[in-house]
Amino acid sequence: MDKIETMKTFLAVVKEGSFSKAAEKLDMSPQLVSKYVSALEDNLHTRLLHRTTRKVSTTEAGDNYYLRCQQVIEDIEEMENSLTNISQHVSGVLTVSAPMSFGAKHLPKLLVDFQAQYPEVKLELKLTDVKIDIVEEGVDVALRIGKLKSSSLIAKKVAPINIAIVASPDYLQRRGIPQSPQDLQNHIYLKYTYADTSLLFSRFDKNLIDLKLSSHIRANNGDLLVNAAIYGGGIAIQPTFIAGEALADGSLVRILKDYEPESIGLYMVYANRKFLPSKVRSFVDFVSKYYGDEPYWDQMV
Repeated sequence: MDKIETMKTFLAVVKEGSFSKAAEKLDMSPQLVSKYVSALEDNLHTRLLHRTTRKVSTTEAGDNYYLRCQQVIEDIEEMENSLTNISQHVSGVLTVSAPMSFGAKHLPKLLVDFQAQYPEVKLELKLTDVKIDIVEEGVDVALRIGKLKSSSLIAKKVAPINIAIVASPDYLQRRGIPQSPQDLQNHIYLKYTYADTSLLFSRFDKNLIDLKLSSHIRANNGDLLVNAAIYGGGIAIQPTFIAGEALADGSLVRILKDYEPESIGLYMVYANRKFLPSKVRSFVDFVSKYYGDEPYWDQMV
């Protein structure tokens, strides 16, 4: 049984949400689709799907395998299409969506470098921290930060995103240096609106899921919170791509290193790859190699 074909079948089942719909899309019988997926699970010794009479959903292992499968199939298609892309003329308007802070801090040079290599591509940026429907919004490529769930979109990891717990030397001198997450209850927390505080430290100790942090300043922008921390306003928990410069020049200090939240990722997200325009393909290839395994903002700290 062809492994690549089996992986493609699994991807189709997850995207379509059922064996019958996947079979229709792949022009196969539902029985054969079911056989392929069962063989895949047997080979991996892991259940990938929850099956009910109404729908199919992924297990935790299935979620992880889905993202890995997607990446493998994407790499194979890139290899097959690379020669074709070389001969294609790259031009047109490319619309890119990105998170506000990351876009403002780390995209300008990338965009200038990309445009220098592809001068006939015009770039249009949409910076927002709100997760948008890229198809409805007419976005070619979206940069997203976090742990992505399975979807019909293609996701390609660009770089790791590390999270630091930071405060200014002045604040720590006045309030003391916390030695454990519990100590944060006696400090001022600069809260990022979209962060779930209850999950920040629960992977270290389930009892910490009920940790109550006092936040005098809440904001939906990490730059503002990092700047507030620099001025001695409290403790912030923010990505190093925002806090890295202040950590490097000593304006902020990294604390509770052993309790830092788990790293997440910077991803490129775009619609189905079939007949992908050369402008999108060129941008995806360019960005995927740009930051490397250790981005420059992590090399500073």
